[in-house]
Order: sequence, then structure tokens, then C-alpha cells
Amino acid sequence: MTEPCDLSAVEARRLIGDKQLSPVELLASCRDRTDSINPTLNAMPTTCWDRAEEEAKAAEDAVMRGDDLPVLHGLPMGVKETMVSGGVRTTFGSPIFADNIPESDERLVAVARKAGAIAVGKTNVPEFGLGANSNNPVFGPTGNPFDPSRICGGSSGGSAVALATNMVPLALGSDTGGSLRTPAAYCGVVGYRPTPGLVPMSGRPTGWSALSVQGPMGRDVADTALLLSAIAGYDPVDPLSYPVDPASFLKLPDIDLSSLRVAVSEDLGFAPVDNQIRATFRAAIKDIKSVFGSVTEIDPPLEKSDEVFAILRSLQFIDRFRPHYENKRDLLGPNAIANYEEALEYSFADAAWAQNQQTTSYRRFLTFMQDYDILLAPMAAVPPYPVDQLYPTHINGEELRSYFHWLGLSYGITNVAHPAITIPCGLDPTGTPFGLQICGQRYGDHALLGISAALERYMATIPARARPLPNITGLATAA
Repeated sequence: MTEPCDLSAVEARRLIGDKQLSPVELLASCRDRTDSINPTLNAMPTTCWDRAEEEAKAAEDAVMRGDDLPVLHGLPMGVKETMVSGGVRTTFGSPIFADNIPESDERLVAVARKAGAIAVGKTNVPEFGLGANSNNPVFGPTGNPFDPSRICGGSSGGSAVALATNMVPLALGSDTGGSLRTPAAYCGVVGYRPTPGLVPMSGRPTGWSALSVQGPMGRDVADTALLLSAIAGYDPVDPLSYPVDPASFLKLPDIDLSSLRVAVSEDLGFAPVDNQIRATFRAAIKDIKSVFGSVTEIDPPLEKSDEVFAILRSLQFIDRFRPHYENKRDLLGPNAIANYEEALEYSFADAAWAQNQQTTSYRRFLTFMQDYDILLAPMAAVPPYPVDQLYPTHINGEELRSYFHWLGLSYGITNVAHPAITIPCGLDPTGTPFGLQICGQRYGDHALLGISAALERYMATIPARARPLPNITGLATAA
């Protein structure tokens, strides 16, 4: 350790509980790191240090009194800009909400703070979280910590960058088409998309849809599980919520990797994937396959995923963007406009077909996963591209059908409502992190996290597959 901010969340929480680390000291270290790195990367455009310092002092007093301490006591945390934060500017990355200061936290933020986390600021996103380039007209772009000229992913991009550079030990994210998983892959951290309903959502207007979830991000699996133990649980505000013991995520199952049946797919059978990424994924599987009980190269039954995702996500945009499109279209970015106008082209018949096809795919995927403990695939279809490019238009010379078509590796799993995680797996040919996507059994979140932790430990013994670290000194010098 060089600074307190470089400690893992699990270790920092242990030291706080043992009175060996002051929450005030930890927060000050995180602030120093943020002040030195954020000017280069723009991961956290809005901060609330004064409030955070008051909460850190109160957390320190509780430790010294010998109070019972909640699970995240004294740990600084980044909050995604699309999440409502009471008393803190929350713009959603849109000029329409440039001066918006909500009165209260949404559920996710509130429960994390109640569990002792200290929210220090808002992490950058694409406008309204649309797309995988965390660049918006309010705050501008967030750079990749391994190459600031490239994207960090999105939409939870600022959260991933803040974690990778140790600005905070924990961060909140959300995921529809890979918004937790893609930035984690590009920044060398962990992003977890839980089974829909495990982390209740209070702000989702289409409450019966399983497309969008909220979830934890951390530098490793243990830190991610620690945050999950605070935000998971039953809450009837979300109609998909179900009973679960949140504390059960504090002790993950000890998994013997040699017992696992593993399915491997380069493209999930349908997604466009850059040839460099295919080669990197094949090399990674070659390095790790011997540790598993069995490895089968097979594509899952995810046909028509493109069409299903395009239609189902459009249902959300009709309600979400109609007032903005009709009254403030000039303030909307190209992704929001494209989403709304595409949604207008679909019919009730299209929506009915997509919901029917999603259910069919879900049941076929359930049957497929009965033969495997996990499914391995690449996370991002292309290496990180320049920050001034909103999205890739071609892969391997083939034109993509939309700005989100390149995210098929993530939304293929989204459609079938299974949990998935991204863990670091070395570097890609551009020298930026490569993320391995692991899909588990539906409701098998404990097992998936245990498997991921075991694989993470194993890959740490392989230099080419260990988690890469950014050059903190170089980033600070650049600032």
C-alpha cells in the first residue's frame, strides 16, 4: 500500500472496524487522489466533499464510541450520474437537467448510505446513460485510465475509472445493454449485473421489464460482493424483487474450478466481434481452460437477440423521452433522438412479437445452461475507440445497424435475464484492459460470484491474465 485510497474496500473496512484506519484519513486520501487524477480523466465531474467530510467525522466518532458498525461503514463511494442523489446536482448528462438538485436519494443510493457508505460525488455517463461512450454535453468525455484518448466505456464509465484509479473503493452502476460490464472491461475492474430483482430499483418506470438492473462495481470480486451485500434485498417497490439474505454475499462459496462445466463462445452465436478481440479471447481461454473440469466450445441459443433488444428497449423510450422530444428536442443528443424516433416506427404487433420471442429465448437458454455451470465470452466487441467518436460504425469492415449493435455480447445476456459479471483478464492489443464476461445460472448469484472470485485468484498467477493497473503517476503528471 502507498496510500489509504489504494486499499481494497474489504481491507479498508476491516481496518476501520479494528480502529487502525480512520474514515477521515481514508476520505482525505481519496480526495487527494481525485484532485490529482480527475483533471486528466473527468471521471467525477460533481463532488460533495464538504458533506462527505462531515459524514466521515461522524463515522470516526462511531468507531471510537464502540458502536455497532454497518457493513460499508466509512467507505467512500461514487454514485452514477443517472442516479438521483438528494442535495447533489444530478443532471443525467443532459442540458435539460443541468441545474437539477433533487430533494432525496433514490432507493439504491439511500440504502448504500444507510449501510455506512460515504457518497463523495457523481460519476460521469453518456447523456441519459445511452451508449457506451461516457461523453455528454454537460460535462464532456471521460477518458480511459490506460489511454485517456480512448473511451472508458459506459454508461457507468465514470464509476469504472474512479475505481481503476483508486479515487474511491466502491461505486454504483446500472446495466441495460452492458452499462456495468463494458466500462469494467475497458478499465480493468469488476462490474456485476445481478439477476433482475436482486437489487430492487425504485426509479425504473417500466417496473415489470427485466432489461435494466442496478448493481455494484469494485476493483475485485470481493469488494463487489461487499457492496452487493448492502444493496441487495427484498423491496416491494420493485415488482421483480424477491426474498434474499443480503448478508449471505459477505461469505461467497469456495469453488473448486476443476469441478466446473464451462461453455465457451466467441460471439454468443450472433454478435459482431472484432478480429483482434476474438484472438485475445482465444488466447485467454487457452491460458485458463486447463483449470476447469470440462470446456465446450458452443454457441448458446440467442437467435434474434438484435431484434428483440431493439424493440423492447424502444418501449421504454416512448414514455421516457416523449415530453423531451416534443418540447425540448433541440436539447437532446443524437442517441436520445435516434432512440425515440426508432421507437415510433414499431407497432403493437412488433412489441408482442418481441415479448414472445424473449420468453422463448429465455426458456431455451435456461435449458442450455442446465448443462453448464458458466458461459464464458468476451465482454466488449471492439477495443476502446477514440473519445470523440460516439460509437463504432463498422466491425471487420461490416457496417453496424445502429449505434448500439456493437453491444450484442452484453445485450444477448440481458435479454435472457441471467446474472453476468466482467472480471479483468489482462490486456488487449491496444494496451488497454480486456474483460472476460462470465454468465451464470438464473438466481445463481452466489455461485457466480464464488466462481468469479476463484477464477480471479487463478488468473492472478498468470502474468498475462492478471488485473492490469494504470499508471497513476503518469496520469497525475498529465493533469
